[in-house]
Amino acid sequence: MSDLASLGPGAGRRELTKAANRAAILRAAGEVFAEIGFGAASVRDVIRRTDLASGTFYNYFPDKESVLHALIDEIAVEARTRVRAARRGAGTAESFIAAGFRAYFAYLAEDPLRLELLRRNAGTIRAMFEDPSVGAGVDELRDDLAAAVSVGLMPAHDTALMATAMMGAALEVGFRMLDEPEPRIERAVALLTTVFAAGLERMGEL
Repeated sequence: MSDLASLGPGAGRRELTKAANRAAILRAAGEVFAEIGFGAASVRDVIRRTDLASGTFYNYFPDKESVLHALIDEIAVEARTRVRAARRGAGTAESFIAAGFRAYFAYLAEDPLRLELLRRNAGTIRAMFEDPSVGAGVDELRDDLAAAVSVGLMPAHDTALMATAMMGAALEVGFRMLDEPEPRIERAVALLTTVFAAGLERMGEL
């Protein structure tokens, strides 16, 4: 959720201005990082895309790294929301797995600017795997797997380890898809669903 969207109806002019300025910087940074890449971009490049004074940037972010972290955090939060909602409607272990992967890949691919931001900066973003936003996704998946086990949707297993494996697969396959001119979402979903559903089925036989 953007800063502007999170403000209540009673927000004052100063709060609205601050939220708008931060949103403008994030929007500009997303465009710049998508066009020329995070490594080649400078704070000056970002601020030139806004109507703000050059020094305004540092009222909101200490450096360009913090802007990229904020952008990725926004993406991760929305992706987690969509993925978790998709999993909740599952009636089988296979549909649980497929729905989560499909929602995640579809979200990455639905916006051309977001897709290019991730594609051009995949190496830099991969190094951010330890960010809290990524860890939160693993924790949520672990909890959802445990809930699925508790209602008999899938056999008992090490949910923490499975969540880590599924998240890692989603991230790595997602990055691989970004290299394609047109991401083949259903192909990736089918592959990962087959792998993890078969693994769960095997666990049930042990």
